[in-house]
Amino acid sequence: MLDKISLFSSLVGNPITRKSIKSFACYCEDCKKNRLEVAIELFVGARKDACWKCRLAEKIVEPILIRGAETFNTTPEELKEKFKDAYWRKGLANVIKGIAEFGIRRPFVPGAPFQVVWDITYSCNLHCKHCYATAGKPLEDELTTEEALETIDNLDRLGVTIIAFSGGEPLVRKDLFELTRYASEKGIYVALATNGTMISDDIAKKMKENGVNYLQISLDGLRETHDSFRGIRGAFDRTVEGIKNAVKNGLFVNVSMTVTKLNYEEVPAVIDLCEKLGVNWFMHYNFIPTGRGREIVELDLSPEHREKLLKMLYEKNFSSRISLLSTAPQFARVALQCNGGIIPTHFYNLNAGDRFRQLAEFIGGCGAGRFYFAIKANGDITPCVFFPLVVGNVRVDDLEELWRNNEIFESLRDKDKLEGCGNCDYRYVCGGCRARAYNYFGDYFKPDPGCIRNKAVWEKAIKV
Repeated sequence: MLDKISLFSSLVGNPITRKSIKSFACYCEDCKKNRLEVAIELFVGARKDACWKCRLAEKIVEPILIRGAETFNTTPEELKEKFKDAYWRKGLANVIKGIAEFGIRRPFVPGAPFQVVWDITYSCNLHCKHCYATAGKPLEDELTTEEALETIDNLDRLGVTIIAFSGGEPLVRKDLFELTRYASEKGIYVALATNGTMISDDIAKKMKENGVNYLQISLDGLRETHDSFRGIRGAFDRTVEGIKNAVKNGLFVNVSMTVTKLNYEEVPAVIDLCEKLGVNWFMHYNFIPTGRGREIVELDLSPEHREKLLKMLYEKNFSSRISLLSTAPQFARVALQCNGGIIPTHFYNLNAGDRFRQLAEFIGGCGAGRFYFAIKANGDITPCVFFPLVVGNVRVDDLEELWRNNEIFESLRDKDKLEGCGNCDYRYVCGGCRARAYNYFGDYFKPDPGCIRNKAVWEKAIKV
């Protein structure tokens, strides 16, 4: 696989082709999309008309796509069928733009964030112990509807593939479905992170009607544990009912569980419940001591418990009816050591077979400032939602310039510079969670104290 990636990148990355692609990797005011995306639409037959510059872009992109299809053992016809979906076209344009802009790196840097997690309000109907946003009441300066729509325009111009609306509780915001529909109409894949308590059958239908493709619903244990985490009695029953309504209406459902010492033993039972409910994914969320989570830092898992949990999740993937994932970047290292042929990422489990390690290094581990960034309710931009280091604001900053040249983003992309983790053989597939390093030590170059290889760092951090 690495040879094929190298072959494809040599085609895209030669100076002449790269310069040509860069010149077309911009937004077209006439066709109302990035020219690379328009070129792919023309290639697959999803569009008939375009301006002359976008048609010229197609002439540049077409041989690259045909050669790419040959390289990865598929036909141009199969490629065209695959990329009839607007989401896949936007993702492909992002990959080509990334190779042209940044070259082939380990790990890969796309031409725009594949995903932006956007806390559109900090208003919330629950009071969770571990809330990274310290949510409850809205900020006084949260983006207006007009500002939010303009931000979606700018994210589209940048080439963002996925917008995940989060909070707080995004369903509290009255203009939510106006925003999701607007993003979806631009070909952006729309996700929603919610506590699930407000998902009635009617709300689930409205989600489908207004462009929501994917739901992440939080469930932090069985009834007593979840209610205790969420600060409201009855939250568990309302969340489970919300999951049932989402599944019934055909939404893709990922149940997320922030695992701490309080609910560690309940993980297998929650997975069993997820299988019975018919969800698509279960995702272990790494506890990160930020927001209200700073008040319960002592509940963080030890490196030994995290290692045991990740091994259990990996092995259970081969027998479970649903995909089991984790936001802990160490999950990829565990998978490589188990040599089972699945690459776990933040987005999916990829069955890679013999191509395992090379592709894992291409995809990479922690994606903060590399595969994604986050937007706070007031427009502040951070490397991820758990990483409260402001690098800009959507009200004033050029997002293209920020993504290309921000010093913090660039430093997060270089895994060789990390302290401790930078010397690890698994730095390109893992690299540790930079948000955990930042929140424990105030320095994102420091080691992630959750890794079994950093046990001494963990003991020093908690003063064992």
